[in-house]
Amino acid sequence: MTRIIPLDSQSGDAIDALLDAAFGADRRGRTAYAIRAGMPWLPLLSYAAVDDGGALVGTLQSWPVALHDADGVAHPLVMVGPVAVRPDQQGGGVGRALMDRVVHDARSADTAPLMMIGDPDYYGRFWGFSADGTAGWDAPGPFDPRRLLALPHNNAPLPPVGLLGPRLTQDA
Repeated sequence: MTRIIPLDSQSGDAIDALLDAAFGADRRGRTAYAIRAGMPWLPLLSYAAVDDGGALVGTLQSWPVALHDADGVAHPLVMVGPVAVRPDQQGGGVGRALMDRVVHDARSADTAPLMMIGDPDYYGRFWGFSADGTAGWDAPGPFDPRRLLALPHNNAPLPPVGLLGPRLTQDA
């Protein structure tokens, strides 16, 4: 049985090995890395999935980012991802369990709205992520606007326009 525990219980080397296995060693060139450049992940909303023997089989990291508008205001967001599952464990519900956990915990803690780059059909169907309201958002690198997703909490409006980038404060 898979257990979800705090990600900071795992070594950086184990996390990197899992991410490389799931996404390839060239993963650091993706736009998501530029959005969160220089930021540490948020321990409150980052998780490890371990099997019965304690082996790392999945991770989910969340990051403090912001949508920076033309007036210089940084609207806080929490970037979810990567959601990584060891290739031999993919399709077994590990990623879904990690996502269930982050959405639940973010709502319980009333964090900044969640955002991610992902499949709108999958993340929309299970958790309500949507590209509705992100059409005016930009990112530091190539991205498919259809895959730039957000999940606001408590019907809070999303900032309509801006450039995604790191957030100076570390709060969720």
